[in-house]
Amino acid sequence: MTDRLSGVLTFVQAAEAGSFALAAKRLGLSRSAVGKSIARLEERLGARLFLRTTRKQGLTEDGQVFYERCVRALAELEAAEAELDSGHRTPTGRLRVTASVLFGRHCVAPLLGELARQHPELEVELSVSDRVVDLIEEGFDLAIRVAPLSDHAGLTARRLGVQNMVVCASPEYLARRGRPKSLEDLGKHEAVLYGRQGTAKPWRFPDPRGGERLVPMRGRLRFDDLEAIADETVRGAGLAWLPCWLVAPRLSKGELTLLLQEEGRHGNEVFAVWPQNKHLPSKVRAAIDLLAARIPDILSAGEARGKRRSRATRRPPRP
Repeated sequence: MTDRLSGVLTFVQAAEAGSFALAAKRLGLSRSAVGKSIARLEERLGARLFLRTTRKQGLTEDGQVFYERCVRALAELEAAEAELDSGHRTPTGRLRVTASVLFGRHCVAPLLGELARQHPELEVELSVSDRVVDLIEEGFDLAIRVAPLSDHAGLTARRLGVQNMVVCASPEYLARRGRPKSLEDLGKHEAVLYGRQGTAKPWRFPDPRGGERLVPMRGRLRFDDLEAIADETVRGAGLAWLPCWLVAPRLSKGELTLLLQEEGRHGNEVFAVWPQNKHLPSKVRAAIDLLAARIPDILSAGEARGKRRSRATRRPPRP
């Protein structure tokens, strides 16, 4: 019975993926293992399920009928398991999470490691990518997204906090070029910019009327990696517009200084996003609860350290 159910799951994944290779990647199997499983299933059923050529793969008429029945059956099994699992069991099984590269590496990965240590029967897989992943199509349980949710049909979201972007520079650069006192002063300075394919986006700041103010910046250095921008800013290359959590360690060391703290802050909301499900599996619930409890402190770390350093530099010397 276990082998039969495994074969059905492999078949459904292969049908939805459109290729044995992609199905194998989702299931953590080799392509040959997927092919053998499908072959055994076809032999047992006495029917051909796939039409395979060198260029494409599709379901036969029998395969389409079998697929529709299998999807309904698996959905019932998943609903039954989720109903029993929700809030009543220790998180077990495999949890697949996706996040953007830098945020995932610095902010999400340490917390998922902590989650795995708390629950020894849980397997955690983190995939980092700066593209917007289709959770349902690619088989992910949870995504962490730092951006407005433009389209989340079929998904549920929980706000985790706000990633504030701040302007910063090294003390060496400020000693050489002076400190900007307003947004209007930014145009007089060099900047280390974030850009892809030869273009750099303007920096965004809150407008007193509730909108946004876009400030185009000039700079000879453009990187598509925020950490590289932070490192070059430490070396005195110019101003930078970076997330608070990323600059926090550099603020603590005195390598960077926050600028325009009152007017120069802009935030992007951070969300946990997962496929809609009547009963939330305990493994997903445990991950969301941990992220919701810990992510806000990570996001605000840079602001807190910047304010402490700012107060320290303004403190008058002792007589």
